[in-house]
Amino acid sequence: MRWNELADQTCSVARTVSVIGDRWTLLVLRDCFLRIRRFEQFQEKLGITRPVLADRLAKLVAAGVLEKVPYQLRPVRHEYRLTQKGLDLYPVLMAIVHWGDVYMTSEAGRPLMHRHKACGHLFDPMMVCSECRADLTARAVTVEPGPGVRAKPANPPAGKAVG
Repeated sequence: MRWNELADQTCSVARTVSVIGDRWTLLVLRDCFLRIRRFEQFQEKLGITRPVLADRLAKLVAAGVLEKVPYQLRPVRHEYRLTQKGLDLYPVLMAIVHWGDVYMTSEAGRPLMHRHKACGHLFDPMMVCSECRADLTARAVTVEPGPGVRAKPANPPAGKAVG
């Protein structure tokens, strides 16, 4: 399977990876959740080249994950804000953070701690069942075909016929 064919798959993981599945995009999203919004801020924090950063931001805007909002009119300058679609990636990023905190942290400890505003406690993210609220682990879940298992993607890439 080729990189540009991922969005055509009947697999939610493949379709998601087609949007957020490269290292720079994940780091841009991390910074968005850390409230970085402006091109120069991303570039300074990431040390990424302007063309690569512009490409990743444009792809996230095209995918509806970010929106480009003007913050200055003369000259026109924009910032990038997470849309609801982008905000809904928070659990994905938190799962990656948690895995990194468990398996990739130095002896000094976690680089960032996360505090829940409502209760004031530091926390670790966890997955729970939407129905019974029990913890979810890989061994506690089975998978079965869903209604979209044979369906074509909802938004095929430009220039590709569906059918």
